[in-house]
Amino acid sequence: MQIEINGYNINYEVEGNGRNIILLHGWLANLETMKPLANHLKKNFKVYNVDIIGFGKSDLPKEPMNTDDFGNFLNDFIEKLNIEDPILIGHSNGGRTIINFTGRKLKPIRKIILIDAAGIKPKRSIKYYIKVYTFKLLKNILKLLPNKEKYNKIRENTLNKFGSQDYKDSPEVLRKTMSNILGEDMKPLLKNIEASTLLIWGEEDTATPIRDAKIMEKNIPDAGLVSYKGAGHFSYIDRLANVLAVLDEFLKNDKI
Repeated sequence: MQIEINGYNINYEVEGNGRNIILLHGWLANLETMKPLANHLKKNFKVYNVDIIGFGKSDLPKEPMNTDDFGNFLNDFIEKLNIEDPILIGHSNGGRTIINFTGRKLKPIRKIILIDAAGIKPKRSIKYYIKVYTFKLLKNILKLLPNKEKYNKIRENTLNKFGSQDYKDSPEVLRKTMSNILGEDMKPLLKNIEASTLLIWGEEDTATPIRDAKIMEKNIPDAGLVSYKGAGHFSYIDRLANVLAVLDEFLKNDKI
């Protein structure tokens, strides 16, 4: 399913009935990576699973974006589809987008769930994080491939490459966008988030480390953190059954 937003074709899927939930994937990912959550949540909610501009089957932006642009994209998506009082769930850069959107108070929302969310400015160099972040994301996305034999072959090829090369192979507009957003810090916006917020994290996450989660928990007025030992940046995949149980508990009073 596609809609046009500001001249760009945006791909999304919508399934289920009930209160509105919007799922936002991470960097270099697409809506397919959020399917494990969508397939569960659609039993009790109306779930919008989105290919964020620049990714999946959505159009590439013509110019490099910053985090405000991603927040505005979410705002425009909500307006275009007349989505009222949504619950927002974001992984990685999808979480960064939600922090920007809610911290700027662009629309009323019901609840927030941030999974291994980006948004805290890295302590190391931007170049370092571009390399590590890109490589880790690609490696974890490959886990979602249904064909294990194909996965193993692609994984082997991926492991033989550096993440920085994947970064170089990305379209220039996304390379510049990544440099922009990694240089921005969403921490000042955290105090403005009024909605109840659930933080879900992998304790072995090296792309957005657990210390980022603790900063968010401390600065968001109504936030709680659930973390998993042995789980990485895709904690919702590494500990899917646990995460689904936590989501059900957090959202139990939101079912219609």
